[in-house]
Amino acid sequence: MLSIIINHHKSPEVLKLCLHYLKKNAPEDAEIIVTDSETIEKTENLMRCEFPQVKFLASKENIGFAKSVNRGILHAKGDFFLIINADVIISEKDAIPKMLGAMQENADIGILGPKLLSINDERQPSCFRFYSPLTILARRTPFGKTGWGKKELERFLIELPTSPPAPLLRKERGADSNPPLTKGEEGGSTIPVDWLMGSALLVRKKAYQEVGPLDERYFMYMEDVDWCRSFWQKGWKVVYDPQTFFYHYHFQASKKGGALLGIFTNKYARTHLISAWKYFRKYRLKVPRYGV
Repeated sequence: MLSIIINHHKSPEVLKLCLHYLKKNAPEDAEIIVTDSETIEKTENLMRCEFPQVKFLASKENIGFAKSVNRGILHAKGDFFLIINADVIISEKDAIPKMLGAMQENADIGILGPKLLSINDERQPSCFRFYSPLTILARRTPFGKTGWGKKELERFLIELPTSPPAPLLRKERGADSNPPLTKGEEGGSTIPVDWLMGSALLVRKKAYQEVGPLDERYFMYMEDVDWCRSFWQKGWKVVYDPQTFFYHYHFQASKKGGALLGIFTNKYARTHLISAWKYFRKYRLKVPRYGV
């Protein structure tokens, strides 16, 4: 059995679209759990009136990504947990079965992540090598424009071969108000990577039981890095699957305001830096390499 856990915060229109496509494309026996932070009346009405069959976990406070996902897992009954943010759209009927098939054929995979595509059909970076302190400097300060900084960013970002994308988001006149989504570029076989972005993760329950929940000391950012590192340390592989794709309406709020200025003006950038400090305090400066 599969449990789909949706992390959501005050974007009911986006959540509605996510659930609409899950209703069409998720396995019929999958349970769906929405774990909501800082719940607003509009979200409550949406869930009660349009998706009463979905388990809805409300919260008066913004509890952060790690607590939100952990709470969903505690209510989940499946042997696999598909963890997605509410801004993820699963447009293909065979996407989830393909991912489950890869997990079932490879018993050593603990976490598997799909290719993520933007609304413009561009592949979003979602698999990476582990951070070093230089990575933070390269991403948050002008150091990233130097030769050393560029070299560090090249190390951090995993470059994957891609073929030309096909046009997506074709809307038929007079059809459903939710446009049909079609497949983008094809990928190769699964690839072991250090860590995967937490926006879309398929997790094996058996592995989760050995590794444990997300570290709730992170409010936002770095909890996915930390979790993947824990899976590797327990002997479970973290794998990227380029043969399966989800759409992700990703907005990098932490980059708003510029590299250096954003540290002072952007609360998300500050949160990222605080989480990075917690991460390096926990693991020190060692940068392991498990994936490609």
